[in-house]
Amino acid sequence: MDLIPDVTITFTEVRIPVPWGHISGRWYGDQNERPILALHGWQDNCGTFAKLAPLISPYRSLLCIDLPGHGLSSYLPTGVIYHNLEFVRVILRLMQIYKWEKVSLLGHSMSGSLAFHFASFFPDRVDMIISLDIIKALYRSAKIAPALYAAAIEKALKYNDCLWNNASTTNSEPPSYTFQQCETMLCEGTRKSVELENCKYILERNITKSHLYPDKYFFSRDVRIKYLIEMNPNLEMTLNMAERICSANIPYLIIKGGKSKYPDSAASELDEYMAKNNKNFESYIYPDGTHHLHLNNPKPVAQLVIRFLQKHDREQSKVIKSKI
Repeated sequence: MDLIPDVTITFTEVRIPVPWGHISGRWYGDQNERPILALHGWQDNCGTFAKLAPLISPYRSLLCIDLPGHGLSSYLPTGVIYHNLEFVRVILRLMQIYKWEKVSLLGHSMSGSLAFHFASFFPDRVDMIISLDIIKALYRSAKIAPALYAAAIEKALKYNDCLWNNASTTNSEPPSYTFQQCETMLCEGTRKSVELENCKYILERNITKSHLYPDKYFFSRDVRIKYLIEMNPNLEMTLNMAERICSANIPYLIIKGGKSKYPDSAASELDEYMAKNNKNFESYIYPDGTHHLHLNNPKPVAQLVIRFLQKHDREQSKVIKSKI
């Protein structure tokens, strides 16, 4: 059964003030209802949902944002380091700004992990999660984690100094490329997870026209996000976090790409724990999907999402009626 209506849904560009600048994004569908908050993967932006959001928004509106340092959103202040817990606080900020008592989360890749973290910290504030390709990033072994943190911290310090030193240099600009070169770089950089013809949807918010070279562009996301520091708990803590989600029976959908090359998408003890302990947990594999399955294959992903939303809307309706 085809659940995708034959309608054209437009979006509204939004710019949400925050203490360090603004959060940019696109609101698809009805702005008078609480939307699904859609969060992109590492170094991507809300353009990753450009083909999926119009298919879902006739059924439920979506607010797709650029996380700090990504897309058209402001960089975090010079001198600080990016951390995934700051992105958790972004969700809390948006809930305060829009006066949401609960939030519905759709997260891809890094933000699938972000949604898991948020729900484990605040299970009473989440009414559902839709995760694309991963539930949570795999934790690093205790043997290699210190060296990885050390390298990331030093790199972040280096690029903070670059931002500081270049702040007053008007002619400073990163390397620039033709649009076709940018497409190839993004496609290859994602290990061909993003098909070449779909790179434009992410590049639209990831590159800026060069001031020095006509017909060339430079990548305008904050270079510091390459050295993001993550709270990435080991298995014991991860399962304790999962227990908080499962105890609340939060409706949870994970859709994985059968051709995904990302190790974080592989089935793990966490998948097994969620399936065993949360009656509202659902897991699907789309055989032809890469890590960016929602961008390359939006219709089958949208079908699964809408079925999930319909199912839990019916169940919520039954709960409400039983209380009347």
